[in-house]
Amino acid sequence: MSLPHAILTALLEKPSSGLELTRRFDKSIGYFWSATHQQIYRELGRLEAAGLIRGLPAKEPARGQKKDYEVLPAGREELGRWTATSQDPKPYRDALLLRLRAAAVVGTAGLRVDLERHLELHERQLAEYREIEERDFPPGKDSPEDRLRHLVLRGGVDLETFWTQWLRHALEEFTELPGEQTERSGQDGELPGGGVELPGGDQGSPGGVPESLGGEAELHGGEAEWPGRGPE
Repeated sequence: MSLPHAILTALLEKPSSGLELTRRFDKSIGYFWSATHQQIYRELGRLEAAGLIRGLPAKEPARGQKKDYEVLPAGREELGRWTATSQDPKPYRDALLLRLRAAAVVGTAGLRVDLERHLELHERQLAEYREIEERDFPPGKDSPEDRLRHLVLRGGVDLETFWTQWLRHALEEFTELPGEQTERSGQDGELPGGGVELPGGDQGSPGGVPESLGGEAELHGGEAEWPGRGPE
């Protein structure tokens, strides 16, 4: 149920047409909660039918006129209820970590190139976040609203920092591995590279990365914006 609440948040920041909302989504909230334009338009219709938002009448009615939406009191109440509701972290899944685990039994062919590609993408995203942080949060900009938005951005910075550091470490580890690992070696329960069997028969996460860590940040092209950016 997070997409409708993301839309309510964006519309409370600034009433918008569907087209404007999709553009704002791509440049801000979409970094940490992505949605297609079709999903956003569909959700706008549902929110309006539920009495949580309304379409504002056009100032000059004309064919093809874009309709702006604003949040009604019931929508603000629903967003407040959802924000205050406790939620558990979602189970974490990451294909790259699973592929590294699989490489311990079938070999590492092709993985180095992909690790280098992932590192480049995360370095690019990290540089973008830091540039935006410097631009949008100069010293003295510390209202409660700005501090919360900055906190969201810092989450993105810290996540990208983790991934760039971990990927560099993974590439260093690869320099010490044989070119191919095609056979299991050692005693039962031991993976090539030193994986240790845990109670229940499951090996630890590859490279020592806890399985509960957050996943990769969503990467979006186009104009540089950030997850916590306020209304334009």
